[in-house]
Amino acid sequence: MSSDFKEKYINPFTDYGFKRLFGEEPSKDLLLDFLNELLSEETGKIMSLTYLKSDRLGPHEEDRRVIFDLYCENERGEKFIVELQKTKQKFFKDRTVYYSTFPIREQAQRGSNWNFELKAVYTVAILDFVFDEDLNEKDKYRYNVKLADIETNKVFYDKLTFVYLEMPKFTKTITQLETRFDKWLYIIRNLHKLERIPDELRESIFERLFEVAEIAKFSPAEAESYEDSMKVFRDLNNSLDTAREEGEIVGMRKIQNNLAETMLKDGEPLEKIIKYTGLTESEIQEILNRLKK
Repeated sequence: MSSDFKEKYINPFTDYGFKRLFGEEPSKDLLLDFLNELLSEETGKIMSLTYLKSDRLGPHEEDRRVIFDLYCENERGEKFIVELQKTKQKFFKDRTVYYSTFPIREQAQRGSNWNFELKAVYTVAILDFVFDEDLNEKDKYRYNVKLADIETNKVFYDKLTFVYLEMPKFTKTITQLETRFDKWLYIIRNLHKLERIPDELRESIFERLFEVAEIAKFSPAEAESYEDSMKVFRDLNNSLDTAREEGEIVGMRKIQNNLAETMLKDGEPLEKIIKYTGLTESEIQEILNRLKK
């Protein structure tokens, strides 16, 4: 079944592709290397990672369940949320801040002796779009965000960090790569377009990645899961093309509704539909009611 794919390697911007590269135990060394390149100045070298349950419920039973793309901790108990976001969402920054509250709240110890000491929390967002407010900063694709004093610009609190990577701005060619971090971003942006491992990426960790990403080595079940993920990806891209033709505002609404319809018909869970479309639960329920009629 895998021979039906045109590409040799998976697309990391699909849900299955991202999870295969970074979210599975056999390939955990890839995530470890990526986070070390991304955050070494913040954390020092991360020696080990443990995957944690990626779904979280608020403090009350009636609260909405949230699902992280990846959630893990290192040997020091520091928490890492890694999110991949394909489509622009109006309140995406709000969502990442909200997500960070879960690993913070989970550290609270019951009883009267807890002194409120917290382990650091890192939220990493790999974006296949550019925030509107960043459009004029054409060469800046990485944003490091902490709580800081506005007057002095000094970091006020260093245990809460957000890193946003606006991948469309990363346009370096293979010959322009200067650092291992450059190489990681190049792979994430271009993996599905490559037909072989470039000589510039001949390092053991990247050779491992290309091996994990080679579609021809998928089992029939893995190939089917990837194809399902690609279907959502293609539907989304088709909707984006339509949006560009029809105008941003009208087109974006059409993207959201069309994608929600497709995902509902495919039986995707509500939280996943909310994540991919940016629609509210009530808006999705309206679409579902319309489909039932």
